[in-house]
Amino acid sequence: MKELSHKTRREFILNTATTLATSSLAAGMAVAETTGSKPSVGANDQIRYGVIGYGSRCKYVLSSMLTHEDAQCVALADVWKQHRDDGKAAIDKHYGNTECKTYTDFRKLLERQDIDAVLIATGDRWHATASMLAAEAGKDIYCEKPCGLTMGLCQQLDDTIQKTGRIFQAGTQRRSVPNFQTAVEFVHNGKLGKLHTLHASVYEPTLQNTWLSREEFDPDSLEWNMWLGPAMWRPYNHEYVEGKWRKVWDFDAGCSLLDWAAHTLDLCQWANGSDDTGPIEFEPLSDKIMCRYASGVEVSLDFLPEPFGKREPHFITRLGTCPVRFEGERGSVETGDEGEIVASTEALQAELPPSQKRIRGIDATLHTRNFLDCMRSRKEPNASNRIMRHSHVASHAAAIAWVLQRKLKFDPQSESFPEDAEANRFRERPIREWEV
Repeated sequence: MKELSHKTRREFILNTATTLATSSLAAGMAVAETTGSKPSVGANDQIRYGVIGYGSRCKYVLSSMLTHEDAQCVALADVWKQHRDDGKAAIDKHYGNTECKTYTDFRKLLERQDIDAVLIATGDRWHATASMLAAEAGKDIYCEKPCGLTMGLCQQLDDTIQKTGRIFQAGTQRRSVPNFQTAVEFVHNGKLGKLHTLHASVYEPTLQNTWLSREEFDPDSLEWNMWLGPAMWRPYNHEYVEGKWRKVWDFDAGCSLLDWAAHTLDLCQWANGSDDTGPIEFEPLSDKIMCRYASGVEVSLDFLPEPFGKREPHFITRLGTCPVRFEGERGSVETGDEGEIVASTEALQAELPPSQKRIRGIDATLHTRNFLDCMRSRKEPNASNRIMRHSHVASHAAAIAWVLQRKLKFDPQSESFPEDAEANRFRERPIREWEV
């Protein structure tokens, strides 16, 4: 890889696609030029998929994917040998064979014509790029969130999925979980009256980009340049590989804001009927970011200093992580990952379906099942690229307002900040020129 060149990510993707077809290293492994014309998986066909990035998040999603008997994991790509070996061992043990093939470079996995889909669970820096290359290779995609490191990447990812006609499911699995679905339906059915405020829990944002000290590494065990990918170059340190890339500007989307906003602001967008639009104003305050819609509805992104501990006074701790609250003229409903739905009045509580009052935990199999079903039907999944685009763009806009520490006007149609050159510069980031 070359040193940093100040290119846009769109130029990066185009350069990468061209390089794949022409470079000596890519000879014999160019990404196939299959697109949306690829036939859908037949009703009785086994879906064959590969994994890109085998870390803790992948283990969670893959564990649910492996429960579906109509799909089989046949390949795994990771730049770290330990992850490749661990992942292959787990997959082979599940199937009772040794058929899972491993790759250091995920593009070799994408070259395979016998693979229908990919599960992408790398760090944030790779999500959009890997997804776009997978789409261009004719694969359907389940991608962990945040799906793009920048606002621009989220837009480009959606454009690519539309162009190629692939099925895309963002890893915002709460769209497929019954208690969140019930809370949103409660709003859509008018039970709360006219909405006025929605509350979304988020990590307290952080902004740092310090370098850890340089360490030596075994190039036979880790491909560091490939680990960095399109991110700005920095020297190797093992703590990055172990997860300390989080909260680092070059690697983490939206100052960590998108870790939960990709879920919770997304749920508020859904409840507000805003899946094809977004807020028009973002205002950073000391303990929240206010997002205002043209209708007058507000979403409060409430910072939680202890997101996995005490969540009062903003939310009810016992409801679990990623809580949201929807407030209207008649009262409110609040829910989180523990599954319970709490209404603000006895009258509203009585209107909740009894079977939905306590549904414990997040069942990831519902979301992966929806993805596989949509691969067959070619229908839009619960967390499609279209839905992802608008909720992620809104989340990135909120993060930009927090970085600049000032109120920002936003045009959800052009997805830009009107007459604000400084804010608009943050829609993209400089990247390294990436060559193979």
